[in-house]
Amino acid sequence: MVEQFVGNWKLTASENFDDYMRAIGVGFAIRQMGNMAKPNLVFSVDDAGLISMKSQSTFKTTETKFRLNEEFDETTADDRKTKTIFTLENGKLVQKQTWDGKTTTLEREIRDGKLTAKCVMGDVVAVRTYEKEA
Repeated sequence: MVEQFVGNWKLTASENFDDYMRAIGVGFAIRQMGNMAKPNLVFSVDDAGLISMKSQSTFKTTETKFRLNEEFDETTADDRKTKTIFTLENGKLVQKQTWDGKTTTLEREIRDGKLTAKCVMGDVVAVRTYEKEA
C-alpha cells in the first residue's frame, strides 16, 4: 500500500506552514528558511521493505529510513530529537513524532493524483501539496 507514495514529488502549495513550525517550536530564522524552501519529496522502498523518505531543497536535504509500525529515533530537519513511528491508516501514511512531552502528526495521502501532507500540532493545522514529477 505504501507503493502509491513511491516516486518524486514537488511542493506546489503550502498553507499555514509558518504557524505550524511556530507551534512545534521552530525559531524565527529557521522558519524563514523553511518558508522559502520548496522541497521535493522522494519516496522509495527497497527489497527488504525499508522505506526511504528524502526531502530535498536548496536549504537542506534530509532522509528518513523506516519500517511501518516500528518506533525509531529521528533527528528532524529543524534538529528536534524525536521518537517517531509511521503507520498506514486508511491509505494514509501517518507519521507521529514525540519529544519533550509534545506530539505532532503528519498525515500523507494521495488524492486526485496529488500528495497532501497534513501537519497537526494541537489546534494548528498546515497542509502542503505535492505533485508527482514525471
